[in-house]
Amino acid sequence: MSPLRLRVDGRHFRDPHNREVTLHGINVAGDAKYPAKPHVPSHVPDNFLDADDVSFVDRPFSLDTAHPHFRRLKRLGYNAIRYIFTWEAIEHAGPGKYDEEWIQHTIAVLRIAKDYGFYIWMDPHQDVWSRFTGGSGAPLWTVYACGLNPRAFDITEASLVQNTYPEPQNFPKMIWSTNYTRMACQLIFTLFFAGREFAPKAVINGMNIQDYLQKHFIDACKHLAQRIHEAGDLENDVVIGWESLNEPNRGLVGHHDLSVIPEEQKLRKGTTPTAWQAILTASGRACEVDTWEFGGLGPYKSGSALVDPEGQTVWLQPDYDDTHYGFKRDPGWKLGECLWAQHGVWDPSSDTLLKKDYFSKDPSNGKSIDYEYFTNKWFMQYYRKQRDAIRSVFPEAILLCQPPVLEIPPTLKNTADDDPNMVFAPHYYDGITLITKKWNRIWNVDVFGVLRGKYLTPAFAIKIGETAIRNCFRDQLAAIQEEGATHMGEHPCVFTEFGIPYDMDDRYAYKTGDYSSQIAAMDANHFALEASHAAGFSLWVYCAVNNHQWGDQWNGEDLSIFSLDDPELPTSASPPQTSDPESPAYSRSQSMDTARVSPANLKQTLSTESMTTGAAGAADKVGYRAAEAYLRPAPMATYGTLNDYVFDLRNCTFTLSLKAPSSTLSDTPTVVFLPDWHFPAGNTQVEVSGGKWTISVDEEDGGLIQTLKWWHADGEQKIKVQGLKRPQGKAQGSGEEEGYLEQCQQTAGRNCIVM
Repeated sequence: MSPLRLRVDGRHFRDPHNREVTLHGINVAGDAKYPAKPHVPSHVPDNFLDADDVSFVDRPFSLDTAHPHFRRLKRLGYNAIRYIFTWEAIEHAGPGKYDEEWIQHTIAVLRIAKDYGFYIWMDPHQDVWSRFTGGSGAPLWTVYACGLNPRAFDITEASLVQNTYPEPQNFPKMIWSTNYTRMACQLIFTLFFAGREFAPKAVINGMNIQDYLQKHFIDACKHLAQRIHEAGDLENDVVIGWESLNEPNRGLVGHHDLSVIPEEQKLRKGTTPTAWQAILTASGRACEVDTWEFGGLGPYKSGSALVDPEGQTVWLQPDYDDTHYGFKRDPGWKLGECLWAQHGVWDPSSDTLLKKDYFSKDPSNGKSIDYEYFTNKWFMQYYRKQRDAIRSVFPEAILLCQPPVLEIPPTLKNTADDDPNMVFAPHYYDGITLITKKWNRIWNVDVFGVLRGKYLTPAFAIKIGETAIRNCFRDQLAAIQEEGATHMGEHPCVFTEFGIPYDMDDRYAYKTGDYSSQIAAMDANHFALEASHAAGFSLWVYCAVNNHQWGDQWNGEDLSIFSLDDPELPTSASPPQTSDPESPAYSRSQSMDTARVSPANLKQTLSTESMTTGAAGAADKVGYRAAEAYLRPAPMATYGTLNDYVFDLRNCTFTLSLKAPSSTLSDTPTVVFLPDWHFPAGNTQVEVSGGKWTISVDEEDGGLIQTLKWWHADGEQKIKVQGLKRPQGKAQGSGEEEGYLEQCQQTAGRNCIVM
């Protein structure tokens, strides 16, 4: 077993040199949510429900394309990857039937990633349970195991699925996430987390459906972990940890009145049934349900609509062949009948709701349930099983615990679950921008503050002006981290998802090349992460097949930083090396010589990186997909403890402060990724509180990247790096390049200390 490349130290990560490591990561890749063979993105109806004989081999990349993808990510400054895989990829053929070909492909991809020095943690990803309930994650056989017929989800609206939507191109934007509060997901998540208490009759193959589903899922993850362990060269060296489960949901657990929409259900979009209405339509009854839209001030009721399933139900009929997947249901679980009716929740003969509060109390002790109770009991029961399974294979693995999104974390501090090798892994999205697909520079809302009762009225949570919005994001992220520390103990906080939609304003940027809104939104999110002192993050998302027409090719989302239809930001192909002690940039204290910009290095700085996509290069007006906002300087390894760092994009200024341990001048430098787009040769100035520094371009772990290395003394230390200010968000051909040349020519004539 390789020695630990990364260890947890309180709220920080440290490398073998005892430097603090900041995880500057990205999710790889969005394509992993759906099969490669056949290629079935969410807008393709063909072969959708023929899901036993599929293959996720070549997800996230084929082996022959993996190097260019990883090289690109390395050059963008990422040192960490949240590796997306699904339960379906492992066990799609049926219970206990593992796809060893996909597993070996995954191992081969991880070995390529190892060449680039990434820290990787494995994420068993799901969204609204599975592709067949409108998202990604679980194999199709789990839907049948729960007694459901996925072919009836469309007419009953038990789930809204783009693959079966009449016109997939018109699938309502961001409506997929409402499936969490539609019938199929409400049932399945209830069974997955709390089936023993709320569905004791649901017994399959001698165990309750809760234990059956959890056992198969955890065993599949453990099997993958075992194969990675057996590979012999990946554990701890590249795979440093495992995440618990993406965005867990309680289903109906804690629902106090099935006949009303809970106050805490903030996402209301399209048809929005109560849980009771969803149960009725799932059983073939027609119901008039409220419809909602999402506006600038959040959701608002827009009217009503008739959902008429025309007598069709989502329940598998008694003649369903359970033997196909080896199911053997207990006689007390009757197919063809609503499972909740079998538990006395309602009477199908009169369509009467008998127990509207059936899910409001814990049957084992009568205690009232809220989300916090659910998290501390049922989520933690699952988490402990998954943690123990992974640790039985990877004893020193870092476990990233992801509680339900924006809910109060589990109370683990000073308990047996206060694991020193655990990480708090929340998500954060600016919901207004994500749902409306617009960046509002005028106002936004402190959503987390509203959820935690910070304001007497939500009106006080409105923040006016771009500076206030950016600070609001920062404060929300800081509050999430502190809440995690209060409840879970002193652990690193890694925001494993955040991101922005690129198809804002009806794809305005794709028509004009003006990405200024995307730049502002992306910069605000990164600023919040930097200024709130997060131990790390992974941006959502990198998607190898993104294009302007279908986005990430999943439910209308378009969050990928890479697109086949956008050129990449030009970077220096081979900038001059400056690590030689004789270089004028080696140390301010050693040399006051002046470096100048020459025609040669001007051309070098402006040259396009060899991996640039050519598909969109012929367009007259093409932007750089807001790359200047996510391509940011960042500390990679800090000798000592990082106090703070931030990148001011508008002024192209990077500042960092730290506190180094008491010692003589260390041979181990603090290392900062310094992208040459913002900090090109001839236009970079460095100020340090002391010590020596150098900026160099090296072949670092398979990728050509520019870094600043700073050798400093102990105590409080500061550094400021001034780069080249550029116009932002402009299209090619807009005069940006000409202005850049002129600015460089003017700078070359000044007497200043430059790189």
